[in-house]
Amino acid sequence: MKKLTALFLALLMLVSMCACASPASTEDDAYQAKVALCLVTPVNDGAWSQLAYDAVMKAKDTYNISVKYTENIKPTEMEAVFTDYASQGYDLIIGHSFSFGDAALAVAERYPDTKFIVIDGTVSSENVASYTLKMQEVGYLEGIAAGMMTKTNKVGFVAGLVGPAIIKVAEGYKLGVQAVNPNCDVYTAYTGSTEDVQKSKEAAQAMIDKGVDLIGGGGNASNAGMIKACEEAGVYAFGELEQQNLAPETVIFCNMNNIENLVLQAVKDTIDGDFQGCIREYGIAADVAQLTEYNSHVPQEVKDKLAECMDQMRSGELDIPMITEISDDIIH
Repeated sequence: MKKLTALFLALLMLVSMCACASPASTEDDAYQAKVALCLVTPVNDGAWSQLAYDAVMKAKDTYNISVKYTENIKPTEMEAVFTDYASQGYDLIIGHSFSFGDAALAVAERYPDTKFIVIDGTVSSENVASYTLKMQEVGYLEGIAAGMMTKTNKVGFVAGLVGPAIIKVAEGYKLGVQAVNPNCDVYTAYTGSTEDVQKSKEAAQAMIDKGVDLIGGGGNASNAGMIKACEEAGVYAFGELEQQNLAPETVIFCNMNNIENLVLQAVKDTIDGDFQGCIREYGIAADVAQLTEYNSHVPQEVKDKLAECMDQMRSGELDIPMITEISDDIIH
């Protein structure tokens, strides 16, 4: 009888242990990271913000993350939006503009367990990283073409807003021109707008009146004005994204940025545990900065030089410095 009682008690203990044991973890129980995307323009703008949104949606499917976004964030609202997401326990907060830099640094101090990434930023701390475009590379390549193709030894660059992203292109442009044509004058103008087409046209016309025969553009939508002035004057231009369609005979090629790849890389690094509080640059070598196809007016020797420079950028032999402060025009 005692043996039966002991056996019964042993069985009860075994059943109790099995009942109390934690169930085996399943894929559904895996932690789902929370990612927030913060935008300064509408999510459906068809450009900068849309590309970032598409990227995080792709990352959502790839990495099984939870995604939420806020659009049309004003500078005065940035810190509050970041704080709201951080207080909700979001693992990664992405500010999709250099202008989120100060907010990221401020909120990061209060939420050390949250990771912050500023796209095209210039800031970093222990839990803040900037993923920036090497747009100085495409500016440099445009400058190479401008310096080789100019007949008057006078070229220009019309930019929109004053900010690191555009300054990098404009200063890279100057470096490219000087690399192949040190006697060439380079004029730059910042209109203060990415939408004012008339200001862009007037700035370009002022350069054309000085003898400039090739102009680069860093004004986003406002480039349409610069391109129109060039078309009317019979001089060449560089555009952005698909602006070659505005005047195919005038715009010899455009620069492009693959924002989707950059944002995807930022999410991937964080999910994989490779986040580092530093500034990471991606350009030609990572297919983040790119050029469109050349039109028929680009000479073969220019194409060859551009191909050579891009190969050197990919190999690391040619490193274009990131300049985020406006330098003086180069006038001889």
